Amino acid sequence: MRVVETVAEMRQARAAMGGGVGLVPTMGGLHEGHLSLVRRARSADDHVVVSLFVNPSQFGPKEDFDAYPRDLERDLRLLEAEDAHVVFAPSVEEMYPPGFDEWVEVRGPLTERLEGAFRPQFFRGVTTVVARLLRIVRPQRAYFGEKDAQQLRVVRRMAEEQRLPVEIVGLPTLREPDGLAMSSRNAYLTSEERQAALVLPRALELGRTMVECEGVRDADRLKEALADCIRREPLARIDYVAVTDYETLEELTVIDRPALLLLAVRIGSTRLIDNASLIPGGSEATEELRRRGGFST
Repeated sequence: MRVVETVAEMRQARAAMGGGVGLVPTMGGLHEGHLSLVRRARSADDHVVVSLFVNPSQFGPKEDFDAYPRDLERDLRLLEAEDAHVVFAPSVEEMYPPGFDEWVEVRGPLTERLEGAFRPQFFRGVTTVVARLLRIVRPQRAYFGEKDAQQLRVVRRMAEEQRLPVEIVGLPTLREPDGLAMSSRNAYLTSEERQAALVLPRALELGRTMVECEGVRDADRLKEALADCIRREPLARIDYVAVTDYETLEELTVIDRPALLLLAVRIGSTRLIDNASLIPGGSEATEELRRRGGFST
């Protein structure tokens, strides 16, 4: 496994690769969810590049950039065990050299709601760094987890708008045995907060039961029931509970099509996000969506 730290080295390594190249962009702090993306890339591509870069431009001034989990040696051990071919671990100066002014933005409702409303800088930072990685690595495929559902859709839109010749592949959220979505930020949780965080998968399970088993179609009724469920956990504070169209993330009033239930909840000082698909009875959904729709704690 080759570890490169500069853009020039990465471009040199890419030039030597024949066949298909898969990119797994990460901020490090790797967990099994990240590794599942690496395994998928290994199964589909001739070469796998994993980036490890904590991107400052997607953090706000009061967010956790300095505290974000960093353990390069551990991450490299995990990636070597997964047979990654190249690890790209650049410095901030490599990704944002002096005078950098090549910002990439996706404008419109997709980036203005949900995470965009609570973290106004976030998507500009994500789309800029992902576009830069895609142009440096030039993969045929790039792999992202579906836990960050809005980010996945924004990155797809960015790749289309920038006419980048890459397939953006979304893979299902991996969960701990008790249902909590895997996240690097779970490391922030105390043991008490870790237990409290289970209110997120409980709320998602309640939402799916109400829609898919009980036939609830009123989005406001659903959101209020889930908010009540979350509020019963003393350590939890809600940023949002949203019910949207599965593809566009447009807010729904009536759940009459495949939908996405999205949560952003603060447990103590740690902000967690999660989501689950909703497939109301009688709605048309692809076989792929139905396969991915399973949510279990």
